[in-house]
Amino acid sequence: MSKRDYYEVLQVERSATEDQIKTAYRKLALKYHPDRNPGDSSAEERFKEATEAYEVLKDPQKRRLYDQYGHAGLGQGGMGGGFGAGFAGFDLSDALRAFMRDFGGGGSIFDDLFGMGGGRRQRRNRGEDLRIRLALTLEEINDGVTRKLEVKRLVHCESCNGSGVAAGSSRKTCPQCKGAGQVRQITRTLLGTVQQVSTCGMCRGTGEIISDPCRTCHGEGRIRGSSQVTVKVPPGVATGNYMTIDGMGNVAAGAGEPGDLVVIFEEIEHEHFTRHGNNIICEVSIPFTTAALGGEAVVPGLEGEQKVKISSGTQPGKVIKLRGKGLPNVHHHGRGDQLVQIVVWIPEKLSAEDKNLLKKLDKSPSVKPPESNRSFFQRLRETLGV
Repeated sequence: MSKRDYYEVLQVERSATEDQIKTAYRKLALKYHPDRNPGDSSAEERFKEATEAYEVLKDPQKRRLYDQYGHAGLGQGGMGGGFGAGFAGFDLSDALRAFMRDFGGGGSIFDDLFGMGGGRRQRRNRGEDLRIRLALTLEEINDGVTRKLEVKRLVHCESCNGSGVAAGSSRKTCPQCKGAGQVRQITRTLLGTVQQVSTCGMCRGTGEIISDPCRTCHGEGRIRGSSQVTVKVPPGVATGNYMTIDGMGNVAAGAGEPGDLVVIFEEIEHEHFTRHGNNIICEVSIPFTTAALGGEAVVPGLEGEQKVKISSGTQPGKVIKLRGKGLPNVHHHGRGDQLVQIVVWIPEKLSAEDKNLLKKLDKSPSVKPPESNRSFFQRLRETLGV
């Protein structure tokens, strides 16, 4: 089933600003939210569709990719940066989390959903996202690679199963916020009434307090630990691209949801190649005799050495293009090229016999430059002082 255009889903123009996109999404999300439409699968699908569109169009990088490539530009599931977000596994829990992330920070969202204050309804408790950097060689970027990483993170406390409560004890509703996790402060000024919403200081936003906390985690419900994460890097990524791995960030205090792990890719400087987009550039030195007479040269490649043909009369600085020998496009639309720049190597020392040969050659009319230009051999003679 083909996806609808994201701008059509949110009912905005393609030139819509970020604020307009956010406002349009909020209106649709409130209309089709599952809590407002219990048991309505059609409304649930519209809520997921609107959230998916919002997640792409609110992000400048993802929006540029979508504008340029459409849905095909977002084909790598769970990825971002220069190669899209991907929503192959986007489900209701993802949509609800995205909605609560941007609009669930205060009680006002519950006023809109249910026509009343947030009251005792508790906000979603989510742990912090983690960010790590993964260094990759050009060869790994060319082929794609799978890495297993050990990530230090906050994990659930096994002693209390993440509850933060000692055995035999229990949590109680916070008397200060009445379970909301937030408190409102209303201040009257000359300009009117100002309402501020902040995290409850007594329960630290959980809506509950613990009279007898777990001795291992001291009531946090989490401790320092580590997890092994498998990262499958697709071919063609670049420095600054990233991949999001759901649920592998820090777990939240009080048995809340874990955050995500964001893996940011970095390219290791290569011995031979400089990268420009999907193209790679290298230099190859050849003897001046090969430049004049022609022949072959061996150049490095991402998949091993390769031979290139050198035409007779090749000038220093000439660029030979090896089509399709660059890096793959992360969107799976072909490959870049390898550009080989010719450097003519001139020996610093010559034997007397070599100098005599060059002097004889220099007298030949075929090596004389046009009057408006100096030939290779003239430059060579000046360099060698012969």
